[in-house]
Amino acid sequence: QVQLVESGGGLVQAGGSLRLSCAASGRTFRSYSLGWFRQAPGKERKFVAAVDWSGGYRDYADSVKGRFTISRDNAKNAVYLQMNSLKPEDTAVYFCAGQRPGVTGYDSWGRGTQVTVSS
Repeated sequence: QVQLVESGGGLVQAGGSLRLSCAASGRTFRSYSLGWFRQAPGKERKFVAAVDWSGGYRDYADSVKGRFTISRDNAKNAVYLQMNSLKPEDTAVYFCAGQRPGVTGYDSWGRGTQVTVSS
């Protein structure tokens, strides 16, 4: 497994932007698919975006399509989430997750970073 540490969260006004980063340790990082999830207070954790090992395939939740962009830099062992046009409903703790090749589901998780969008 890889160890994942998120950063970049904070307080932003509606319509603003934030860029989340997730730093990974571990020699097998480049083979992992990576994802971002979020959990609002009192709600279940939900999928936000994912990118495959090469960066060539990306997937997004409908609620963030056109506003968020996931990317990765394998040379830096990092994955990013650029969030634009933020809305109050984007307020949540955002988690970075990793999925090993051949494994169903994400098996490595960061501790999360808080994103708060004020109206």
